[in-house]
Amino acid sequence: MDTLLDTLPLWAALLPLGLYLLALGCVHLRGRPLVLSGVWDGILLGGSLAGLALVGPLALVRPVVGSPLWGWLIVLLLFGLLVALCVLVSRPRLIVYNITVDQLRPLVAELVSALDPAARWAGESAALPTRGLQLHIDGNGSMRSVSVVAVGERMSLESWGEFGRRLRQGVARLRVRSSPWGPIFTAVGGAVIVLAVWSAYAAAVHSAVDPQETTDAGARRSVGT
Repeated sequence: MDTLLDTLPLWAALLPLGLYLLALGCVHLRGRPLVLSGVWDGILLGGSLAGLALVGPLALVRPVVGSPLWGWLIVLLLFGLLVALCVLVSRPRLIVYNITVDQLRPLVAELVSALDPAARWAGESAALPTRGLQLHIDGNGSMRSVSVVAVGERMSLESWGEFGRRLRQGVARLRVRSSPWGPIFTAVGGAVIVLAVWSAYAAAVHSAVDPQETTDAGARRSVGT
């Protein structure tokens, strides 16, 4: 048991990343955008990188905490706390996948005007004075993802929640072309998953062969004596 827990299997590190990339590819192949809150986006991204972090820099911490089982649990908890900290210190945001700024901005402008007729725009930022909300559209055109970020010192959680609800409803009505990143993410994710499955199979075969080799070695020593 301890021997199996001494090191994290390669497949366990690669599988979450492969599933994340495959899901991201499916999102970019859809004919509709997808809206995720910044919290869920951070959790999913952190979960996809958890295995790589455990076999990478965090693997240096595990021997310090003692037994393999408790060591992995403590390291997982540490990684979870780091992800939670990054999520908590980041500004509230909504991430829209498989869309460009030019496609999303008219919808955001319509929602802003509906929420507050006195809203004012400055570039890609909008201020809703009567609703106590300020928004900024931050787009990554090459990756076809757009973030709508709540900015300002004071923010009305009620207004932000209302805006998020209306944005999801509006985005659900949009139709877009599939992103060229869809096949790339799908292919890379599929390749990572295949590598993880192959690694799991190789590890299973190796663990099945080792006991037989140990038995044969013991039999040879018995014959020799």
